[in-house]
Amino acid sequence: MQKIVKNLGFWILVAMVAGIAAGVAMGESATAFAPLGTLFIQLIKMLVVPLVAISIISGAATLGGSRSAGKIGVVSIGYIMLTTVISIVIAICSGLIFKPGAGLSAESVGLINAAADAGDAVANQAGFWQTIIGMIPANPIQAFAEGNILQIIIFGLFLGFGIAAIESSKREKVVAGLNYILEALIWCIGKVMLVAPIGVFGLMAEATGTFGFDVLLKVANLLWVDLLAVLVMGLVVYPLTVSLFSRVSIKEFFRQMTRPQIIAFSTASSMATLPVTMAACDNMGISKQVTGFVAPLGATINMTGNAIYYTLVALFFAQFYGIELTMAHYVAITVTASLGSIGQAGVPGPTLMVVAVLASAGIPIEGLPLLYALDRVFDMIRTVLNITGDAACAAVTDRFVNKR
Repeated sequence: MQKIVKNLGFWILVAMVAGIAAGVAMGESATAFAPLGTLFIQLIKMLVVPLVAISIISGAATLGGSRSAGKIGVVSIGYIMLTTVISIVIAICSGLIFKPGAGLSAESVGLINAAADAGDAVANQAGFWQTIIGMIPANPIQAFAEGNILQIIIFGLFLGFGIAAIESSKREKVVAGLNYILEALIWCIGKVMLVAPIGVFGLMAEATGTFGFDVLLKVANLLWVDLLAVLVMGLVVYPLTVSLFSRVSIKEFFRQMTRPQIIAFSTASSMATLPVTMAACDNMGISKQVTGFVAPLGATINMTGNAIYYTLVALFFAQFYGIELTMAHYVAITVTASLGSIGQAGVPGPTLMVVAVLASAGIPIEGLPLLYALDRVFDMIRTVLNITGDAACAAVTDRFVNKR
């Protein structure tokens, strides 16, 4: 019981229930609590730009340095990139078919603290080629000042790969320094999340007081659509790649992955599951050389479950706010979700990288705290897919690297 009381997720859930109760009891008067949610949102915005920048630079520098791993690195990274894009396509199709965020009235859309003219801002965005050109920052400092996430990611990739190209001893010092900064940012995020229950209470009270339980029903819709997309990826795409491009049978693959999947579901952490995932790969007959490289790499950058979640959240809020997305926006979502999922650490907890995905397509982020109460459930589901992808990647890589 004491462990539950100390759990932040528990207090976020309590705050959500309390916010709903206050909204139902007070009606539109509950908007008096809105500043609490606004304060929380501003704190998140304060950290998301440096978090994205440092994560991408550090990740690209580390990834670029893996070229010494030769064929194992090429095959595994290629597999991760390809399956990440496939997962995003599945998520986009699921979001467009089932429309988890559609159905609210235009009046209610403007009542969460999102800017009322957000739809106009998105409608006025540039076309496809202008978006591609606009991804390249003419002035990186300006990109940071304006919070242009796509430009920051592109600059971060260039700088990260540049760091990877310098002398090994110098690179290691730079990467270590970046990781220290990242640790400091993670500490800051941890402190900001301590006030998450207060922010969630304010936002839920305002939202519920304004338009009742429709929001909660929409979140439930998002959960089952996310689960559907994860099942398609985990029970169709990954088994298909294992069957066609590895020496491991699908039956043996799932038999060995049962324990890692259970642990992943309970801990919501790819890193915590890593030793069990590696043992499962060994039991499948995958070489220790491949397992030793691919499994830790996958626990760090192979996050297809996260990519699905980021993409569906973007579509959910676009539909929720009545924003019409163009091909340019889907490109922005795909690029940011791909790079964002690769840069996401394999640890549990509410992710802020989804903020970058929403920002890249000009979608308001003010509704995000509505998802926090269910984030643990989303996290457990996507972690199971993430570690399944790690093992599938190891099996496929072993086939191409070790010819028998």
